[in-house]
Amino acid sequence: MELRADARIPYSRTTVFAAYRDDMAKLLPYLPNVRGIDVKSRKENGPIVEIVNHWRGGGDIPSAVRVVLSESMLAWIDYAKWDAETFACDWRTETLALSESMRSSGRNVFLEDGAGKTLLEVRGSIAIDARKIPGVPGFFAGSVGRLAEAFLVEKIQANLLETARAMSKHLATVSPGAA
Repeated sequence: MELRADARIPYSRTTVFAAYRDDMAKLLPYLPNVRGIDVKSRKENGPIVEIVNHWRGGGDIPSAVRVVLSESMLAWIDYAKWDAETFACDWRTETLALSESMRSSGRNVFLEDGAGKTLLEVRGSIAIDARKIPGVPGFFAGSVGRLAEAFLVEKIQANLLETARAMSKHLATVSPGAA
């Protein structure tokens, strides 16, 4: 299932790109659905920075989706390759629980959106193979997988927009008057 989200942030592309790459954990006070972000590794090679983050999410899960998703599935590892020359980030995620049943990857592009403003375009995909989830009957797997994908896409798109708002709040505290 396709994942698409666009967000406008009232700070320069250079500032927004660097903050998304380097300051994500500082957004926790503004992200009620995220319980933690821990940097597991960071490798820098010129304009390329590869970061592995461990995210711990939270929030309500509808009962129909609980068959597929548990709280442990709301923890994931984010593998990101940031390119400061193209202002882009290629990413993929792995859930900590049932990692064989879900695939998620994409690309974030940071575009100039007028003087001192940024348009963040997030494009990606999520696929869930519910046949690989213990306890889900084969005849039910297709519809459960689609339901879980739709739920996750909706939640992730909303969280991406919430993260952009959180980034604007964070940048207002470290760059007051720059917006």
